Amino acid sequence: MQYRTKGTCSSVIDIEMDGDIIRSVRFTGGCNGNLQGISRLVEGMPAAEAISRLKGIKCGFKPTSCPDQLATALESIVGTNS
Repeated sequence: MQYRTKGTCSSVIDIEMDGDIIRSVRFTGGCNGNLQGISRLVEGMPAAEAISRLKGIKCGFKPTSCPDQLATALESIVGTNS
């Protein structure tokens, strides 16, 4: 699934799922090292757990962040409003 981010330096998040388990995450744009770290940390994690850990994180004075946008993307995949 490809998700276009809103309000972040990254522009796109590519997510591969196996049921409710995150198989891979790849960000386009943004802070490369940090986003690689986030991607590796959530691999193998249930989507609901990643959503609960990442949702609501802000970047500086922005109302969202790349991790928050990943949570939003995962919510759209699993149909959850966690």
